[in-house]
Amino acid sequence: MAHPNGGIKEQTAGLYAQHLAEKGYIAIAADAAYQGASGGEPLRTDKPAFRTEDIRGMADFISHYPGVDANRLGALGICGGGGYTLKAAQSDKRLKAVATLSMFNSGEVRRNGFQNSQLNTVQERLQKATEAREQEAAGGEIIYAGVSSITDEEIAKTKPDLYREGYEYYYRSHAHPNSTFLYTMSSLLDLMTWDATAGIDLINQPLLMIAGSKADTKYMTDEVFGKAVNTVEKELFVIDGATHIQTYWKPEYVSKGVNKLVEFYQKTLINRK
Repeated sequence: MAHPNGGIKEQTAGLYAQHLAEKGYIAIAADAAYQGASGGEPLRTDKPAFRTEDIRGMADFISHYPGVDANRLGALGICGGGGYTLKAAQSDKRLKAVATLSMFNSGEVRRNGFQNSQLNTVQERLQKATEAREQEAAGGEIIYAGVSSITDEEIAKTKPDLYREGYEYYYRSHAHPNSTFLYTMSSLLDLMTWDATAGIDLINQPLLMIAGSKADTKYMTDEVFGKAVNTVEKELFVIDGATHIQTYWKPEYVSKGVNKLVEFYQKTLINRK
């Protein structure tokens, strides 16, 4: 299980892992390097190469875990973890079945803005990231991007469902001291030049992509799904009525997601010849 950007294993990744474990699967959820309870300095570094390597590392670990059939490994990436899972699956063919939930293309959004809202400031933001890297290299203070705290009034005024409900989830209903919306400004040097859709045609494993019908991020899932042309089999499963964040925790939506995942893994892992 690869967790969302800003998320940790104790939140939605752990929830889905627990549900799958209850269905008989051996599941692993881990904090990304530099994030959550994991090591790495500076904390809250968010680089795609690290996140992708984390997924390979989980595959390394679970392949040798007692009771695991290393020839039947499946992957699930949630939100930003979905984009990174797709990237890992392009080359790591130990992942025999690949699934995403509310997939978020971190590179596209950090570069273009959510729903392409920041196309006019790409170079300006790259310059800020460059200056942040320069300051880090000189031993100066680490500069962070993102939101460290937010008031109820500010949450209420946030228009995109993704961010308004995300603030409520991460800072209110499912808050955890290891979870944060912050990431190092210098991480943008890597994030803004990365894209989950690049090389997506390398995925030939079965692919399941799950998204809520009301998710304002669904356009990213649709884009990837259309470009994944070489999968053995692929399916887009839409959870009716769900927003992006609601797929993380709302029982009826989580249940639908888990049931679909079990169906998918049963077909592509357990019954695979």
